[in-house]
Amino acid sequence: MLYSILQGLLITTTSWVLWRIIRPYVFKSTLRNIPGPSPSSFWRGNLPELEDRDGWGFQDAIDKAGQSVVRLTGMFHKQCLYVFDPKALHHIVLKDQDIYQRSPWSIASVRLTFGPGVLGVLGDSHRRQRKMLNPVFSGNHMRHMTPLFYKTAYRLCKAISNQLEAPDGAEVDMLDWMGRTALEIVGQGGLGYSFDPLVANTHNSFGEALKAFLPTAGQCLNYRMLAHHLSKLGPASLRGKIVELLPDPNLRALKNIVDVMHMRSIEILEDKRRALREGDAAVEEQIGEGKDIMSILLRANMSTSEEDKLSEEELIAQMSTLVFAATDTTSNALSRTLDLLAKHPDVQEKLRTELLEAGQGQDISYDQLVDLPYLDAVCRETLRLYPPASFTSRETQKDAVMPLSEPIQGVDGTMISEIVIPKKTMVIVGIRSCNRNRRIWGDDALEWKPERWLDSLPSAVKEAKVPGVYANLMTFLGGGNSCIGFKFSQLEMKVMLTVLLSSFKFMPSGKDIHWNLAGVSYPTIGREGRKPAMPLHVQHLRG
Repeated sequence: MLYSILQGLLITTTSWVLWRIIRPYVFKSTLRNIPGPSPSSFWRGNLPELEDRDGWGFQDAIDKAGQSVVRLTGMFHKQCLYVFDPKALHHIVLKDQDIYQRSPWSIASVRLTFGPGVLGVLGDSHRRQRKMLNPVFSGNHMRHMTPLFYKTAYRLCKAISNQLEAPDGAEVDMLDWMGRTALEIVGQGGLGYSFDPLVANTHNSFGEALKAFLPTAGQCLNYRMLAHHLSKLGPASLRGKIVELLPDPNLRALKNIVDVMHMRSIEILEDKRRALREGDAAVEEQIGEGKDIMSILLRANMSTSEEDKLSEEELIAQMSTLVFAATDTTSNALSRTLDLLAKHPDVQEKLRTELLEAGQGQDISYDQLVDLPYLDAVCRETLRLYPPASFTSRETQKDAVMPLSEPIQGVDGTMISEIVIPKKTMVIVGIRSCNRNRRIWGDDALEWKPERWLDSLPSAVKEAKVPGVYANLMTFLGGGNSCIGFKFSQLEMKVMLTVLLSSFKFMPSGKDIHWNLAGVSYPTIGREGRKPAMPLHVQHLRG
């Protein structure tokens, strides 16, 4: 039976690939009048350049071309659009968000790895899940979680201090520590679970699986278009057997990682249910003291109406989804901020002065943290110029008309003020490109200048009406698919910077730090480096 299923899958896949190759030559795309670069690959079009780990130059060339909508070529010569025009983005992420949805293969990939959590569903299921999750990501709840963030940050400081034996400090891989700390913060604040005691040479199966997920998944990108077909092949046990029979070791490794995350999520969920059954005393004995996101979500789920309840499968899926989404993005954004502060000691010192004056030897409260102007400016400017994710994609569910803020010139010389987009067209949202748009941010848009946020922003920023949920930026997207945890991420960044800059000075290590383009950008030592790392020279503040 398994052989017949594999044979059927092979026939279906081959037929699908052949049709994708032939189709562009049978049906000429209506997008051909939109200017764009020539494809570099017959099979993958412009995707190798767009997704290359050193693909910043390709994105920069698009930005400099002067038009905020560009035609690209995707898989098998399928025409797609790269968009960072603010009016067009308003339609994509807000007004017409039900038309511009994540593609079936994208949804299937998430469901196969994390299950039907908030990132793995669409439509009513997605809205129902967000309705349940919104209260636990509110500013009021973040206020209650602030002490937990501080406790973890102080544990990190102790760990770093143990590496600084020499009076003049030492080289420390801050990316590694930021990743471990972000995982521990989301573990405690999200799941009420400790992944990492933040001491040397510790291991946790769930934590190790999460750290290995992105690098392993990156080796399986060629299979992403097939995820939609694989997701339809019966229960998870059958799909697992099919993957084990495939010759690619990366796919098998990815399956093992997913299995570990799933099993540990089930165990953690059962521990939480047991504590809730035993009463408040048992809940308060847990790591999150019942204030973590999953404990609150479980209580809310028990008391809500049947039609709004999350199923067992959905609850389990939220756990892996939450931890994955909150780890690499925030830790790499923090690493980037420390890298920039090390290269700009004047900014670092100015920020440290603000933090020390605000704290005066005590923890800065949540309400103070969100109001500190220079801390906020540093975070906003880093997330503007260097968003962790450079772009994301959508697929039109029916023919659509996309208006533009400014007309663009077509290949035939005509001026285009709106674009008719056929059904099933991939639309790439240029997050980084929108954040760096000179027409919006001015001639200094490519400079890292936290001071720009201390004065009145250019009128063009307000007039552009960028539809992002945060600070006139697309970093956390907008609309019903905006990042639900952006306040969690902001609080984590601000607490970590407060504690670290009040304890240490950060300087360049002298090694070449190269930032690589990926689903979440990451640093390596040198352009050819393969292992993610970001060494900085760290000194005690009063060493």
